[in-house]
Amino acid sequence: MRSAPFRFATDILRRLGEELNPSLDQGVLELVKNSHDADANWCEVRLRDVGEEGGSLRVDDDGIGMTADDIVEQFLLLGKSDKVGKGRTEKGRILAGSKGLGRLAALRSGRVASLSTRPASNPELDHHLKIDWSSFDGTATVDEVEFALESIPRTDGVSSGTTIEVTELKRAIGRMEVKRLARSLLLLADPFDDDPSAFRPTLDAPEFRDLSELTKKKYFKDAEYHLHVVVDPDGYATGEVTDWRDEVLFSATHGDLRRSDEPYLCPAAEFDLWVFILSAKTFQTRSASLGAVRDWLREFGGVMLYLNGIRVSPYGDPNNDWLDMNLQRTRSPEERPATNTSLGRMRVTDELGLLESKTDRSGLIEGTSFNDLRAFGRDALDWMARERLRAAEQRRRAKRLTAPIRSSETKADLEQAIESAGTTTPDLKEAFGRYDRARQREVTALRDEVQLYRTLSTAGITAATFAHESSGGPLKVIGRAVATVRRRLAGYINPIPGKIDEPLDRIESNVSSLGAFSDTTLDLVDRDKRRAGRVDVHKVVTGLVQVYRPFVEAREASVDLSLAKAEPFLRGSVAAIESIVVNLLTNALTALAYSVADTRKVSISTTVESDWLEITVDDNGPGVVEFGIDEIWLPGVTSRPGGSGLGLTIVRDTAADLGGEVAATANGPLGGAQFRVQIPIIGA
Repeated sequence: MRSAPFRFATDILRRLGEELNPSLDQGVLELVKNSHDADANWCEVRLRDVGEEGGSLRVDDDGIGMTADDIVEQFLLLGKSDKVGKGRTEKGRILAGSKGLGRLAALRSGRVASLSTRPASNPELDHHLKIDWSSFDGTATVDEVEFALESIPRTDGVSSGTTIEVTELKRAIGRMEVKRLARSLLLLADPFDDDPSAFRPTLDAPEFRDLSELTKKKYFKDAEYHLHVVVDPDGYATGEVTDWRDEVLFSATHGDLRRSDEPYLCPAAEFDLWVFILSAKTFQTRSASLGAVRDWLREFGGVMLYLNGIRVSPYGDPNNDWLDMNLQRTRSPEERPATNTSLGRMRVTDELGLLESKTDRSGLIEGTSFNDLRAFGRDALDWMARERLRAAEQRRRAKRLTAPIRSSETKADLEQAIESAGTTTPDLKEAFGRYDRARQREVTALRDEVQLYRTLSTAGITAATFAHESSGGPLKVIGRAVATVRRRLAGYINPIPGKIDEPLDRIESNVSSLGAFSDTTLDLVDRDKRRAGRVDVHKVVTGLVQVYRPFVEAREASVDLSLAKAEPFLRGSVAAIESIVVNLLTNALTALAYSVADTRKVSISTTVESDWLEITVDDNGPGVVEFGIDEIWLPGVTSRPGGSGLGLTIVRDTAADLGGEVAATANGPLGGAQFRVQIPIIGA
């Protein structure tokens, strides 16, 4: 009987190399992953003269290197890897390589491949291996060719590491392929992680500069929402959505995400997604320009997948929407992000090897673990869309509550006019005439309102400029001058007479008040307050009362704050809530100037009921005396000489923008006017 082993023709090298991994970037990435597994601190890929055939490719690292036995038993042994089940490296990295085939594509991209490695275990030797692929020409089987492994004593003091160089490249490498390689290297280890000790491969090629600059510019703070969800090793998930201030808008349990009690059958994972609202209006209050963020998202938008710290291609590449974000947005566009309006990463820790790469490195084998991981990501996106849609619907529903009432009243007036017309039409014509005149008055009022708002905006800009200049210069000069006068007087007269000391006290007190007024003005015009996000209403109200304390004391008044025990929050802007509270408080303080009461009081209270919050402001001033309750909300209506008449109009319009409504009583519980503002909230 004759025995016969398996034999492999030399053509198998081409099939396992060029045909299995046809793209250069994937082959180079396998070499870089070997540097990662060798605990390298740095790894550089260098391209030279690759614009035409005959160029060179080189990969350098400072890892632990290889011994002669490692080269024979591992590097030259294709299709077998000792990394499977080996666990972590000395630095705690989970090994990225597994099949021992990926490097072959890169090594065969040129006619000659050279290896030089300096093992950390034996720093006195440098091992060299040269592979001339032409050696296989004319031979029948792979095992007929052997290479000389040379070990040279080291005297240069160079640290451990490995250098692989491929020369006489068989084809030219174009700019787009270099750019794809640059992007792959850049994203191989999460570039958006600020860990300075993380593995960071680099590319020495001119085409890399534009992408390098983009990664240095991180625009996460300009995102409107941040989705953060995790699934633990047992398959149970939790998550939350925060706004740009990291304030929590929505929170999810496993049941909210999975919509069942069944665990996900996938490794532990962490999914982050930053969602941007790409509109000129939104970016009026952003630190970055709309164009810059668009360019950034064009290169890195979508959700990338990182397995044990190393990116898995092609997930998140251009035109690879593995979580079907764009498809779902097409089916239901409202409140859903797309790959060009968001950037995300799925970071997976899989020490048990539940997720396995395909042989050609074109992703992961789509078994139960991968499918449940993808389901976890899709469920998270669906949950965020549901919560955002629910909040938007609450606002719309609140607005719809008032629209039918107004419409029905108008319809009733018109029907009454038509019924009274009988067989003639004068009354009908007169009714339409009144309607037309009313419409014209509305147009005129709107024009006046726009002009008043512009005037108020100009006044606000002027006040902010005055506040900035006065707080930074004149007020400090006055304060220092008074302190100097006190100090010098004390040198001549001690103690300082009351008739001199009291005026100095008044100057210092008023300088302090002016400083507080300036700080308040600057705080109110802070542009970040105009950005939409989670707003904790009680926090805003309490802060404003504290800020306005000098104003209250100037009126010799007091403010009684009575807040509901709940902590209501909504999606909106801090500026909107401040507009409501500041204008109502200012209105009350103005009314107290005409109060005849012994003590001047303002009361601010809140109540929470279901999905609504009511803010009530009372005072013990004279109440509403010169105008009707309906008239006080109109722009320009004021009883104060020199007043703009816009304060209550701003309250009304801001409440309407938030989906709420306003009401007033001429004389409330304290005797003065009472104002009530109802607005919808997300929760409490």
